Amino acid sequence: MPKSTAARDPHANTVALDSHALVTLRYIRSSMDAAGLLAVPGSAGVAMGVVGFAASICVASAALAPHWLIIWLVAAATAFACGSAVMVHQAVRRGVALYRGPARKFLLCLAPPLTVGAVLTLALWLHGGTALQLIPATWLLLYGCGVVAASSTTVRPVGLMGVLFMLLGVAALATPLPISNVLLGAGFGGLHLLFGIVLGRRRHGE
Repeated sequence: MPKSTAARDPHANTVALDSHALVTLRYIRSSMDAAGLLAVPGSAGVAMGVVGFAASICVASAALAPHWLIIWLVAAATAFACGSAVMVHQAVRRGVALYRGPARKFLLCLAPPLTVGAVLTLALWLHGGTALQLIPATWLLLYGCGVVAASSTTVRPVGLMGVLFMLLGVAALATPLPISNVLLGAGFGGLHLLFGIVLGRRRHGE
């Protein structure tokens, strides 16, 4: 009787086991990489984008334009509250702890630039005059930096959004205040809304 393949080749079982182990290790690694990423809900971006668009519409009004800084500060606080509420709701529903893992890293990356932005906003406001024109660029640049840094804990589109925020910030440095306010609307309204939709579709497609 002819000998079996395993009998003819004593290394066949070893090769099969090694291949199986390699596939298993790759699966475990990909699972760990996926678990280490924060799933940013697209609905959070959409909510923040809607608030940003509302603020830009208010600032575009001739009657409200002189109060642009107050309008944007209120919008920033509202957008932050809405975005945070959506993310907390999603985290609680999924049983994800916000004080550890990728969620904690995301917040730690985002918090320092936002804190610096608040400090610089106060300093520029106290200087008054032409210094106020630097506030939109400051917000766009620092927020973009924070988003780029935080994107290391989540998906690539978030990092791209941060880069676009920074580019808007560079453009705002060379524009007068009315146009800078339009760029603020394009960033905090348009980019948030656009990438919120992208992230929402990406999530449903997975």
